[in-house]
Amino acid sequence: MTGLATPGRVLAVGAHPDDIEFGCGGTLARWAEEGAAITMVIMTDGSKGSWDADQDQAALVAERKAEQARAAEVIGAGIVVMLDHVDGELVYTAELRTELCRLIRTHQPDVLLTHDPWKAYELHPDHRVTGWAVTDGVVSARDPLFEPEMSIPPHRPEHLLLWKAAEPDYWEDISSTWTKKIAALLCHASQSETTMDGADQSGTDRERFEKRLQRHAAELGRPAGLALAESFKKLQP
Repeated sequence: MTGLATPGRVLAVGAHPDDIEFGCGGTLARWAEEGAAITMVIMTDGSKGSWDADQDQAALVAERKAEQARAAEVIGAGIVVMLDHVDGELVYTAELRTELCRLIRTHQPDVLLTHDPWKAYELHPDHRVTGWAVTDGVVSARDPLFEPEMSIPPHRPEHLLLWKAAEPDYWEDISSTWTKKIAALLCHASQSETTMDGADQSGTDRERFEKRLQRHAAELGRPAGLALAESFKKLQP
C-alpha cells in the first residue's frame, strides 16, 4: 500500500538524534513540502554516540542537539523535542508510557511514526524501548479512562507507521526528497564514524555512504514498484 493523503500534523519519535532521519526522513521532508506540521521527538541525549572512549560526553550531547536542530531545519520540522533520557539506559516504565501519552495528546498528530518494537533481533535497547513506549502510549492517549489526572483531552492518531518494520505493508515514495534525506543525515557529523561510513571525511566517503543508502532505499521500494522508498508497518490505532 502506498500514498496516504498528506497529514496535517505529524509526530515522529526516535530513540536518538539521526534515528528519525534514517527511518523516515524522506517521508517527513515530502510531507513538510506539502504543508504538514512536523514535530520530531528524541528520547535520549545521544551521550553514548561515539566509539572514542575519551569523548567528552557533555560536549557530545551539546553537539548532537545542535546537529538535530540543523537536520530538522533541512527536513522542514517546525518543532524538536529533546526528552534527554540517558543514552543507552532507556528503561520501559509506566512513567515513560505516560510521558509519551502526554506528547501524543499535546501534539495531536494525524500520523505517528516510530521504531518497530516487534522487529526480531533489534539489537539496541533504546530502539526497542522507544517503540514499546510509543505504541503503548498511543493506547493511553486515545482512551479517556487512561491517565485521568492528565488535563489534556484524549487523542487518537489516524495512522501509526513503524519504520525498520518486521513485516512492512506500507511504502512512501522518497524520490523527490532523497537529497533532503541525505542532507539531513549529513548534519549529524558526530556520527560519521559510527553510522555513516566516514561521510564527512572526503567526497569518496560521502559517495559510498549515499550509495549504500540508495541501494537500501531501492530494495525497500521494490515490492511497491518504487525507485526509492521508505517502508513501514501501518497500524490503525
